[in-house]
Amino acid sequence: MSSTPTKSRARALAMIGGGVLVAATLVSTGAVASTIASGWHRLDGDKTNDVKQAIVSGPAKNVILLIGDGMGDSEITVARNYAYGAAGELPGIDALPLTGSYTTYSIYKDGPQRGLPDYVPDSAATGTAWATGSKTYDNAISVDIDGKPMPTLLEIAKANGLRTGDVSTAEIQDATPAVEVAHVDARSCYGPDSTTCGDDALVAGGLGSISEQLLDARPDVVLGGGLASFQQTAKAGAWNGQTLLDQATDRGYQVVTDAAGLAAVSAANQSKPLLGLFTPGNFPTRYNPTTATVGGADSPTTCTENPSRLDSGLSLASLTNKAIDLLKSDSNGKGKGFFLQVECASIDKRDHSADACGQIGETIDLDEAVQAALAFAKADGNTLVLVTADHAHTSQIVDSTPPTSLSTALTTVDGSVMKVSYGTAAAGGSQQHTGSQVRIAGYGPGAANIVGLTDQTDTFSTISGTLGLKLDTASLSKGAKLKPGISGSGDTVTISGTGFAGDRQVTVAFGGEKKRVDVIDGTISATFTAPDAKLVKVVDVTAKGVQSGAVATTVYAVHK
Repeated sequence: MSSTPTKSRARALAMIGGGVLVAATLVSTGAVASTIASGWHRLDGDKTNDVKQAIVSGPAKNVILLIGDGMGDSEITVARNYAYGAAGELPGIDALPLTGSYTTYSIYKDGPQRGLPDYVPDSAATGTAWATGSKTYDNAISVDIDGKPMPTLLEIAKANGLRTGDVSTAEIQDATPAVEVAHVDARSCYGPDSTTCGDDALVAGGLGSISEQLLDARPDVVLGGGLASFQQTAKAGAWNGQTLLDQATDRGYQVVTDAAGLAAVSAANQSKPLLGLFTPGNFPTRYNPTTATVGGADSPTTCTENPSRLDSGLSLASLTNKAIDLLKSDSNGKGKGFFLQVECASIDKRDHSADACGQIGETIDLDEAVQAALAFAKADGNTLVLVTADHAHTSQIVDSTPPTSLSTALTTVDGSVMKVSYGTAAAGGSQQHTGSQVRIAGYGPGAANIVGLTDQTDTFSTISGTLGLKLDTASLSKGAKLKPGISGSGDTVTISGTGFAGDRQVTVAFGGEKKRVDVIDGTISATFTAPDAKLVKVVDVTAKGVQSGAVATTVYAVHK
């Protein structure tokens, strides 16, 4: 059962209200002396054996990557102080036994600084770093500095036969969830109506908008906001003139838009992937906003529940549990494992808005999702859980009310006042990201690889290595083949192929007719109409992998 802020607030008040009750000097068996003062010290003895036990070598069957967007150390501390007290702990985020930090810089795309570090990154470049293992420029979604698509962890895991999931409290087209499923030059290329898609648009011969590429990527489970973009109409391709929702249904997706619909889903896989879109845009936050003002920290307040918050069945913890339940096994209770990315998006968004309560509530939401992931990982014994942020942000705990910058004061669980300052933009402006390193923490096989100082790109290697993924996905389609057949004139012909694991789509040519079809667990199926046997007795059939370029051929005989 996950710990709640309300219970922890009561425990913290009881502990701190009585002051320091005990002070003693103890010597551990390892000859390490420590002074124990109730409510102050976190170390309760020598931790050497605990750390040794936490170091477990890979491989792992599953990986759950949880991202707090904009969750720097300051944002973690603000939430912990408010909800659990200065001496308290976030029961999920702070429970991970192995901790490190990683650098987050992006690189410049153009000009004299091309390729040099851009010390303050955005969520597109940072997400691309862990998703692909490569640095890129701000605004880019899983493309390199020259705009070339780079394979993502989700795509690679899927090609290797793993189940995959992508969960966010943002629009599912937002930068962090998008980096696993799409490749565009501009992160704002959400749907066919987006004017920023440029040559990425389907109508321009590109891969399509983020929403369209998500349907091509075909994760087993997708949960988040962003319904509005799927209500747009395709402007090119096989589904030209149809909404993306209609396209999703036509391609076999289970589309749900509320908690009841989600609860009714009992299975999700490549034959019937799940697309859950629960809001037109981003999810409402847990707490009502507390917008900081100049001098605002002179008047303490407390956070209040947001009446617009979604059903508890759509909390981030609930979505995480649902995704894990659907991904953890196939219909036979077996499977190669899964890769799941989970994002709590509005720590960043509320930080941009100088909204302390908003970002605190989002951090608590992420913490509850981490608790859910850890509970599964501990029971499973073969799952790596990683918790980190994409970049740091503005909010800072300060000692006194700043004279010129925006600030808010909150009465915490300790009964003390915490003053939070936002000093990188004026009122009404957007507070800036910052360039600090951020925390990464882990539990399970392979978690030792995040200890110390790493770079965001190293997370790609940690995950892919721990899962034992074969990175050359094109080679996974080298054994592709088509089944030959025979049919009568005018009959419906089904072309079947296997061995296309390295592809997500395949173009099938039956004589002069072509169709692009989805790859389902390495197999393809395309239907055509056989020609008149008086005119054509043998039809050449070719299938070419869209991603791998692998080619398979066969012939179909036609009789009268």
